[in-house]
Amino acid sequence: MTSKAYYHLPGLFEFYDLYSAFLPIFRKHRDYFYDWCEIGSVYGAPADCIWGGGRAGFGEHSPREVLDLMKEYNISSRLTFSNSLLREEHLSDKKCNDLCKLFSQNADPKNGVIIYSDLLLSYLKENYPHLYFVSSTTKVLTEFSQLVNELDRDDFSYVVPDFRLNKAFDKLSTLSSQQKNKVEFLCNECCYIGCADRKNCYENVSRKNLGENCPDHVCKAPNASEGYRFSKAMESPAFIGIEDIQNTYLPMGFSNFKIEGRSLGSAIILEFLLYYMTRPEHQLKVREQIYLDSMLDLF
Repeated sequence: MTSKAYYHLPGLFEFYDLYSAFLPIFRKHRDYFYDWCEIGSVYGAPADCIWGGGRAGFGEHSPREVLDLMKEYNISSRLTFSNSLLREEHLSDKKCNDLCKLFSQNADPKNGVIIYSDLLLSYLKENYPHLYFVSSTTKVLTEFSQLVNELDRDDFSYVVPDFRLNKAFDKLSTLSSQQKNKVEFLCNECCYIGCADRKNCYENVSRKNLGENCPDHVCKAPNASEGYRFSKAMESPAFIGIEDIQNTYLPMGFSNFKIEGRSLGSAIILEFLLYYMTRPEHQLKVREQIYLDSMLDLF
């Protein structure tokens, strides 16, 4: 059994202001939060990063500010560079290289890159060997054999499987301890579990990050027009809640859990932090401190 759950949280650049308010509370009032969970990393990317993928990044704070905040709280930072359509000419991009150079200077904790492209992976391994690498869920590895192959690659410290493998317990139980330590489950995906167009959706974001003029991807899933709703995500057969983590995943030996939400607002990210990390009797205190003691634009 694994005793600790490590959350990988969204919005490294996108929700800097929220984390600036939340992390001091997490440190000062650790008793407000579950003792079985920690923050493993915070991930994201600033605006206009051509290596970006998954979601378009945003945020006004400088990379140095972002990195200094995470270093202060000893939290690993991850750059979300999961563009699936990169070509050789994109590797010389100055902004993305400068980010990798800055983030690779950290020795403790080490920083990482969430990645899709093997071309980019080879380039980063050669030029920024102090970074660690996470295999992105944007690869849409829906077959368990694909997941196993990815877990067995020495290149990756973590692998985020497609959310539709979250409850494949009969197969997940066959993984070795070393493989289990690398699995990072996506907990709160709101996407329709029967979606067959997920890879095209991610490719559309990749094209936009490359500056290509292309129409928005139109999701054909039921109730797609509603957008993301946490309540809807909770109804998904693939949803991983805190009881699942405590009673199923930790006893099975899994310890890494990713929370999605880079494209959402601060208010819903706060709800994730309250639900996944905060004891129910203290949730109002945390919410009030963040709402009342900061200048956050939560809506």
